[in-house]
Amino acid sequence: MTLTAIPFFPQTNPVTPAVNQLGLDLLRAPTSTGARGNLLLSPYSIAAALALAYTGADGQTREEMQRVLHLPADDSAVLGGFFTLAKELGDMQAFSRRRAEAALKYGGAEEPIEINLASRLFAQSGFPFRPAFAAGLRERFCAPLEELDFAHAAEPARVLINDWVALETHGRVRELVPADGIDATTRAVLANTIYLRAAWATAFEPHSTENDVFWVDGRKQADLPTMLQQRRYGHEQRTGYAALALSYAGGEVQFLILLPDKRDGLADLERALTADLLAGCADLPRREVRLHLPKFKLDPPLLSLGAMLRRLGMATAFDQPRGSANFDRMAPRKPDDYLCISDVFHRTWLSLDEKGTEAAAAAAAIMATRAAFPFQPPQPIEVRVDHPFLFAIQHVPSATCLFLGRLTDPR
Repeated sequence: MTLTAIPFFPQTNPVTPAVNQLGLDLLRAPTSTGARGNLLLSPYSIAAALALAYTGADGQTREEMQRVLHLPADDSAVLGGFFTLAKELGDMQAFSRRRAEAALKYGGAEEPIEINLASRLFAQSGFPFRPAFAAGLRERFCAPLEELDFAHAAEPARVLINDWVALETHGRVRELVPADGIDATTRAVLANTIYLRAAWATAFEPHSTENDVFWVDGRKQADLPTMLQQRRYGHEQRTGYAALALSYAGGEVQFLILLPDKRDGLADLERALTADLLAGCADLPRREVRLHLPKFKLDPPLLSLGAMLRRLGMATAFDQPRGSANFDRMAPRKPDDYLCISDVFHRTWLSLDEKGTEAAAAAAAIMATRAAFPFQPPQPIEVRVDHPFLFAIQHVPSATCLFLGRLTDPR
């Protein structure tokens, strides 16, 4: 499949293409089991957690991380880019609340968007992190340092980190750090969370939801609760697939569907998709569409991203070969006492129904020591989302994918 790039307004935030491209790289990366079923990622959360570590990397480790994460070489651009994006999302939430209050004042009703972003550096008490590194995270990444005693109380520290993640994600993400995820050699956990609850700009009518056919894995039929709505959506038919965007209240966040023309066309679409094509979907032309969309909920198991990132070329950050990790900008590196990443954990959750979408994600990098157009066609376009597709929750002004995934089985 050959896809053509769609012109789009220039992206001014340097981290947007990095976040989107990392999401696509991980979406396409083979898993340990080789399975290609349902997958849900938060490119934003993963990139943010790893960017915390990147600002402390040096030498070959820094070069590899920059290449794999697609980040700017300048730390100020990285920190400033994530800071700006977080501010835009916070401003969006504040504006949404004002809209809801105004609607209520005049007898209307609108549910405000709720979005919560949080970052934190959980650090070994007394460990000599460089002041400039800690200050950059605190001031530009809004990631305060919280001291814990991994060396003598690893399990209580793990419980505290998981409790923080659960609190920041409204209980949707639990047990981000597994039982064997940290130990006495852990010196830092760089964590990021995102929580989103957003109502559709126009809710689906529950009485219009009926069972309809979905081709699970593109091969097997299943009857599933399927929502129905006819209205103006962002829609464009492209070579081999259709792009369709459903706006959430306020219009600054959208749920993007990329539906292959063929029931078995998902793999071809995944291989051909680019960050520029994703960005172009933030400005789809508006058309009248009759949409059939299955309800679904995703609660995938914990992902360990370490092997995926190493295959993408980020080996020395994980101290492969031994002795190669270099995070000297984070803490002074000694030949027999230095930091490396032991693993990167990621957990997500999403629910989509007639009212809207609720989604949450968290990522943690564990650092250890080693020794529009207004034309309306006469008839609506019929779009049946009845076979495997890709999807994203996208911040429209920046074109950043907060969540990205594939759905092959909505059951």
